[in-house]
Amino acid sequence: MIQKLDFKSPDFTAKHIEKIATLFPNCVTEVQDESGNLKRAIDFDLLKQELSSDIVEGTKERYRLEWPGKRAALVAANTPISKTLRPAKEESVDFDTTKNLYIEGDNLEALKLLQESYLGAVKMIYIDPPYNTGKDFVYKDNFAKSREEELQESGQIDEEGGRLVANLESNGRFHSDWLSMMYPRLRLARNLLRDDGVIFISIDDNEVHNLRKICDEIFGEDNFVGQIARATGTTTGQDANKIGSSFDSLIVYRKSSKFELFGLSLSEEDYSRFNYEDEKGRYSILQLRKTGNADRKEDRPLMYYPIISPDGTEVYPIGPTGYKSRWRVGKKKYQELLDNDLIVWKKNRDGVLTPYVKYYVEGRTKQVPSLWTDIDGNKKGSIELKEIFGAKVFDNPKPLSFIKRILHISVQKSNIILDFFSGSATTAHAVMQLNAEDGGNRRFILVQLPEPTDEKSEAYKAGYKTIAEIGKERIRRAGKKIKEENKNKEGIEKLDIGFRVLKVDSSNFKDIYFSPDSINKESLFDTVEHIKEDRTPLDLLFGVLVDWGVDLSLPIKSKTVMGKEIFIVGYNDLIACFEDELDIEFIKELAKEDALRVVFKESSFKDDATKINTEQIFKQLAPNTDVRVI
Repeated sequence: MIQKLDFKSPDFTAKHIEKIATLFPNCVTEVQDESGNLKRAIDFDLLKQELSSDIVEGTKERYRLEWPGKRAALVAANTPISKTLRPAKEESVDFDTTKNLYIEGDNLEALKLLQESYLGAVKMIYIDPPYNTGKDFVYKDNFAKSREEELQESGQIDEEGGRLVANLESNGRFHSDWLSMMYPRLRLARNLLRDDGVIFISIDDNEVHNLRKICDEIFGEDNFVGQIARATGTTTGQDANKIGSSFDSLIVYRKSSKFELFGLSLSEEDYSRFNYEDEKGRYSILQLRKTGNADRKEDRPLMYYPIISPDGTEVYPIGPTGYKSRWRVGKKKYQELLDNDLIVWKKNRDGVLTPYVKYYVEGRTKQVPSLWTDIDGNKKGSIELKEIFGAKVFDNPKPLSFIKRILHISVQKSNIILDFFSGSATTAHAVMQLNAEDGGNRRFILVQLPEPTDEKSEAYKAGYKTIAEIGKERIRRAGKKIKEENKNKEGIEKLDIGFRVLKVDSSNFKDIYFSPDSINKESLFDTVEHIKEDRTPLDLLFGVLVDWGVDLSLPIKSKTVMGKEIFIVGYNDLIACFEDELDIEFIKELAKEDALRVVFKESSFKDDATKINTEQIFKQLAPNTDVRVI
């Protein structure tokens, strides 16, 4: 029997129970669900005891962040959804070949749909979420309930079915609602990061303290890389009793200790410090004796030893007041420096020969500071966007130089970058710009809710009805501009300025596909064809890619085999055919392609005999091909 795809996002609760069952099988039990069916669950009292060397009785006070709705937020992260990503080829650029994605829809749903295809694949995530100022909007999520229940119980969806609600300061759950929005999204985002991945989050003073706490919980306190203060170029706040804010914060967390932060490029002032030169190039010198903190012999006893000066005398590291100090390196490392002509001797003020270490400027970077005052402010971001559109279509976009600096210190030339609060798409613009500058092929995945623009705004008057429309148009215009500005640069024609638009939508299948027990006389005939009438073969293909965990940016081409259209994804990573009346001869011909995966509609086969024999044909002609039906 050919296996069917289930078209649901991963059920993380079930996966977590599986892992716990492997370690502590005695903690797994069974409970009844709402329908009276038995399902696996965890006996948490037993699990607590397994993880404690003391007898566990009752609840103990402990350090942690709690808020009303935290458990519901965890459920929102773990609950699977039956949704899909539908391609919008007409809104895309270079749809068949681009490696970039622009996903339009609720970012919590989008993150769930990306879990299979991009698990552990993203190098860097940058997000600029709502700052919770009392004037912006937050998402409200409840995937455990039906849409009708949401409307009845929480009123969290507006008249148009939107998921955004104003989070006013007068709201008694002001901080809780914001935390409940961020928590599940950050949990899912962590799954997508590579082991050497990192996340950067822009935030202001309103929620920076809470953001740090939930990130400590999700990423681990040991994985906190730093908090950067970025000068915005403007001072906000008119209250004379408060200090105005001229900075935003950039919170940085890594996935694990495998992450490496790259240094910043040197400025002209930095270069000026390299005021010596030899046949190897320009260099600066640093005293071999350790200065500053931990500079005494007792701090590193093995780094207190004599070295021989050019005049043959023994020199020890002695501090300015005569105390025994230490060198910066041990004996073995010092010998390496000496052998490589990296030790230079100079007389100090007292005429005493003193050893220094050479540091060449070539390939040198400087440590990333926690204060960024040398970066463009928010006004620059607005100017850059206005230059592209000719009007102000978005409030407070981040400047390109800011995002490019983040890229410089965190990613290499072929990494994937994700931004799931993409706004005006500055991240995509910065990725394309940097690729043009250094010949890289970094890829971006952007997610943006089609949040309506204000009818009184310049954006709306210019024809942009949603924020997503602004983002897509910016990428189109920015890509053309970058190519035009670099038209004489070698290899610029290979620059990927395209993007594949995918939209979060309801499943490609009728409800009966997911709840066969609900069949009644009226819906019986719907089971003949369970695919929705408005879905195209390309819709079905992307539903398969999402469910099977195939890279959504692989190149796609179609061709005709024996009069039937087939889709070839990647280099035979997957072949799909959703035509009807498929016979044995066609199946044999398709098996010759020797693809990694092949998928058909369950109703595609000409007769039952063809359907039954398909699996055997592939076992004989292409035994390594995984065959599925939808």
